[in-house]
Amino acid sequence: MGSSPLSPPPARLPERHLLADDVYETVKAMLMDHAIAPKARLSIDGLARQLHVSQTPIRETLARLESEGLVTKEPMRGYSATSLLDRQSLEDLYEFRLLLEPWAAARAARLVSEEGVARLEAELDTCPVAPEGTDYHAYGLITAHDARFHDLVAELSGSARVRAAFRRTHAHLHLFRLAYGQNLGSHALEEHHEIVRAIAGRSPGDAERAMRTHLVTARDRLLPMVGET
Repeated sequence: MGSSPLSPPPARLPERHLLADDVYETVKAMLMDHAIAPKARLSIDGLARQLHVSQTPIRETLARLESEGLVTKEPMRGYSATSLLDRQSLEDLYEFRLLLEPWAAARAARLVSEEGVARLEAELDTCPVAPEGTDYHAYGLITAHDARFHDLVAELSGSARVRAAFRRTHAHLHLFRLAYGQNLGSHALEEHHEIVRAIAGRSPGDAERAMRTHLVTARDRLLPMVGET
């Protein structure tokens, strides 16, 4: 009896790609943890020396972070870390989200399939408890979950425009960066479960109310952390 052919080894990403991702995560953590202060100038050469890498992955990282709203680029001045949200910006962000996301949750409750419910429940399982730490290494898990959860509700609403509009806010990054050092994750997780129960129950009214309550209470928890414009 002949031997069966061996399965090919799993594909490996090029080392350059691995390095670029490592650099990206390192600089992102520095921004989220305020090791790089809000509004601080970012030196490509300085970051390359600090992280012992060439300038190429630093440039790639800063371009990615610019697309996520964590750094800005100005002609002749280069990159800077974005400011934290001030009170007016925070209120504007939540006013915008309150227009989009309760509607999206209600529509998801009307349209959701069993497969969609399973996806929501699986997303809840990715972050069953809030991390105890207050640095990005710890709360990065809930940051990623928060982004995926709200994006998934928008996707299940069936509106590509609503989903794209939410994604452009980069709300999860800005809000967790604002709330650095605060353990707020347990409240968010409880509220996510309420939203999923309403969507899974095919109750548009309950889903809309649960999402609205989630956003309003999140806004009210964050407002004391910001200064006036």
